[in-house]
Amino acid sequence: MKLNIKNETGRLKSVVLGQPNSMGGVPTLEESYDAKSYYSIQNNIYPKEQDIINEMNAFESVLKKYDVEVLRPSIIEDYNQVFARDVAFVIDDKMIISNVITDRADEQGAYRNIFEKVEWRKIINLPETAHIEGGDVIVWDDFLFIGTCFSEDYRSYKTARTNEYAIEILKEYFPKKRIIDLELKKNDKIPYEGILHLDCTFNPIGKDKCIIYKDGFVDESDYRLIIDIFGEENCFHVTAEEMFEMFPNVFSISPEVVVSDKTFTRMNNHLRNEWGMTVEEIPYREISKMGGLLRCSTMPLVRE
Repeated sequence: MKLNIKNETGRLKSVVLGQPNSMGGVPTLEESYDAKSYYSIQNNIYPKEQDIINEMNAFESVLKKYDVEVLRPSIIEDYNQVFARDVAFVIDDKMIISNVITDRADEQGAYRNIFEKVEWRKIINLPETAHIEGGDVIVWDDFLFIGTCFSEDYRSYKTARTNEYAIEILKEYFPKKRIIDLELKKNDKIPYEGILHLDCTFNPIGKDKCIIYKDGFVDESDYRLIIDIFGEENCFHVTAEEMFEMFPNVFSISPEVVVSDKTFTRMNNHLRNEWGMTVEEIPYREISKMGGLLRCSTMPLVRE
């Protein structure tokens, strides 16, 4: 397989979609590793496996409608494998294997059948202390936006997934990219006060547009920089409640086609009526209760 990911919206040809089967029981509060899951467990609304299966089946149907090759990881018994984005990610023609948090370390073995399709020279294994997950990495032509946490308390946050060392290594591998690190607010227990990954607060769509939540960034100058790059008129701003519902985490099949949650009425209408996009609406409310949505569920491998 010849990997090719130049941006977030090029016509999708091949993608890995996470695995909803055999998720195991509801985790305890201590076992949760993101604020949204913590909130869901605390409020007894953690999703049921069958509901997750139904939602991912709906997503797969839309992908296949557009002739996208859909690959799946093998099943690990009693293990949450919904969010493929964080296991590995592709930049240009290289696959970077993430150093995920300890709670998810076993997950990568289920992707062996997919990794074997990639030429070994194109796979990058990072040093053990370089932490990064695909949800924090947004590829946008000459730009590489990376969400991170520079706090001295980095190690104390379960929601801090990408560190400065990993960013420095990516600069070495992709010297021609303009790499922009964006510090995200972190909170392990209150989903309104922290951002798990960059794609939960910022996500490019179309050819020159983006969805953005202003208050997800530690420094307002980071938000301003994104606005300068895309242009105010090309940015759809979400509210705190919409960020909580995960509005930014949609998924592009092409510059013209976006897969979105069917409950995102205000945004979906804007994308259609103001920006002329095709919005494929599916139910994804249950999966959102685990701290991720559509982009998180995917690992794109090839785009035109």
